Amino acid sequence: MNSQKNKSIPAAKYIPSETLDPCVHCGFCLPTCASYRVLGTEMDSPRGRIHSLKAIQRGELQIDETVTQHFDTCLGCFACVTACPSGVRYDKLIEGIRPLLNQENLRDPCKNILRKVLLNVLPYPKRLRAILFTLRSYSGSNLQKIFRQVGLTALLGKSLEEIEALMPPLIEESFSDNFPIINPAQGLFRGRVGLILGCVQRCFDPQVNHATVRVLQANGFEVIVPSQQGCCGAVTHHQGQTEATVQLGKALVRSFSDLDKTKDGLTIGPIDAVLVAAAGCGHTLKSYEELLGNENNFKVPIFDVHEFLTKKGLQTSFLESLKPLPNTTGRSLINKELFEVAYHDACHMIHGQNITKEPRELLKSIPNLCIYEPQEIGVCCGSAGIYNLIQPNEAKKLGKEKVNDLTQTGAKTIVSANIGCTLQIRRHLNNKLSVKHPMQLLAESAGIYNPPSIG
Repeated sequence: MNSQKNKSIPAAKYIPSETLDPCVHCGFCLPTCASYRVLGTEMDSPRGRIHSLKAIQRGELQIDETVTQHFDTCLGCFACVTACPSGVRYDKLIEGIRPLLNQENLRDPCKNILRKVLLNVLPYPKRLRAILFTLRSYSGSNLQKIFRQVGLTALLGKSLEEIEALMPPLIEESFSDNFPIINPAQGLFRGRVGLILGCVQRCFDPQVNHATVRVLQANGFEVIVPSQQGCCGAVTHHQGQTEATVQLGKALVRSFSDLDKTKDGLTIGPIDAVLVAAAGCGHTLKSYEELLGNENNFKVPIFDVHEFLTKKGLQTSFLESLKPLPNTTGRSLINKELFEVAYHDACHMIHGQNITKEPRELLKSIPNLCIYEPQEIGVCCGSAGIYNLIQPNEAKKLGKEKVNDLTQTGAKTIVSANIGCTLQIRRHLNNKLSVKHPMQLLAESAGIYNPPSIG
C-alpha cells in the first residue's frame, strides 16, 4: 500500500464537502450502476465510493492501491446522477478524484504502462493512423478471422486481445480525413457550422463524419472542417489527465480560431456553432468553459449534431428526399415494409448531456422506420472511453448484457451515436447485426451517401 506516500494529498481541494453532503446513502443508484451490476460489491458502487470520499475528506482514509482499484472500476457513465433523488453530483466527484489516482505506485506497473500507451496514441490521429497502417492488411482479413476462431488472439493477454477484438476492418477513409475546409451548403443557405471529427471516430468509423457532412449540407448548412484539428481531450478528460486535456482543448480551439483568416485563397467567415457527432466528445466539449476558462475561445455554442438539427428543423427538401430503407426483417405493418432498429443511448448523451428524444425524432423522419427500445435504457455498454481496454473483464460482461438486451428487441440494425459504444457493441455482436449512426441512416435514406459497410 502507498498510504504513507500519499498523506500530503490536498483532498479537500478535489472533494468539496458541499458536493458530498447531499448523499443520504439511500441506494437508488445501485441498480443503475454498471460496476455494481457486474461486481456486486458496495465499494464498487457510487454509494460506496462516496463513503470512501467522505472518509478521505475527514482524513480517516488514505488513497492507496485498494482505494484506487475501487475507483478504477467506475465507468463514469453518470447513470447514478440521473437516478439520484437527492441531486448528488457524483459526476463532479469522480472527475475531481481521478487526477489524484494518477500518481505513481497506485496501480500495477503493467496497467500504468498500458494507460500511458493508450493516452499517448488514441488522442493523436497521426500516431493512431501510423499504427493502424501496419495492421491494414490484417484487419478484416481471413487471417484475422482464423486467429479469432482458433483463439490465438488470447495469447496477446486480456487487454491486447480486447484491443484486437474492437478493431474493425480498415478502409481508405480511415487513413485520411479527405475533407475540404469549406463544404458548401445545398439549397437555401441556413448558416455556417464547424464540425469536430473526433480522434477515434475518424479512424475507426470515418463514414459517420462523411454522412454527417452530407446531411448538414443537404439541410442548408455550410460545413467548415479545419484540416489541422486534433482531439477534443475527451479520452484524457475521462481519465483525470487534466493538463493533457487542457492542452488538447486549447489546440482544438486554435484550429477553429484560425478560420477567421483568409486561407489558401478562401475567405472563411465566422461560424454559428461547433457541432460534434460523438457523444463522448460532446460531453467534454460542453465542459470547455470550466476546463479552459478564459482560454475557451470558441465563442459560439457547441451542439451535438442531433440536438442542432432538431433545434433548427430538417429542411423541407431534405424531408421530401427521404426514402424507405431496405427491409431488414421481413415483417410489415399494413403492407409497409419496416426497417426496424434498436436505439442505444450512449451514457455521455443520455446522462451527460440529457439528450434522448432528438436522435429518435430525426430517425422517425425516415419513412417506414420503426424504433424498438431495449429494456435497460441508460445502462452502460462497458465501453466508457478506454475502460473496456483497461478493465476488460468487467467491460466484457457489460458488453454481453447490452448486446443481449438490444438483440432481444428483434431489430436487425442497432443505432448508436457514440464511437466507443459502436465499437463495443459490434465487438460482442460478432458481426451478426449491423451498427450504424443516425446520420448514416439519414444520409442513406436521402440517397446522398452510401458508404462501404464495416459491420
